[in-house]
Amino acid sequence: MLKTISKKDAVALQRKGWKFDWSIPHQHDYEVYELLLKDDTQVQGMIALKHIRDQFYTHVDIVEAAPENIGHLGKYKGVGAHLFAIACKLSWDVGNEGYVQFTAKTNLVEHYRETLGARNIDSQKMFIDSYGALKLIKT
Repeated sequence: MLKTISKKDAVALQRKGWKFDWSIPHQHDYEVYELLLKDDTQVQGMIALKHIRDQFYTHVDIVEAAPENIGHLGKYKGVGAHLFAIACKLSWDVGNEGYVQFTAKTNLVEHYRETLGARNIDSQKMFIDSYGALKLIKT
């Protein structure tokens, strides 16, 4: 679900344990999407992305699982991968052929290779190509 997050909403999220200020992406023309369960309004994760049409990829700025979904003891597993699958699907929908680019935290590079099929551009910049995107979308 596409969402506009005000500074007030972002502060409320941080009080609940979210790490990022989700009002910032809108200031840089990123769209923010929430991941919800069917028939539930509790947000399980969020992703901020922007379609770079002249270079045929979608850039992901921030991805975050809800505090209760973080780590091995989290309530729901795979929230991050699901959010990246949404980014890949939206990338296809706008004509970017599923390509998604993002910058990974150093300690997550290998995790993204394994779970998303992402590949490195440099030490931290990564991308998901059309084949990886289709695999994520189908999963």
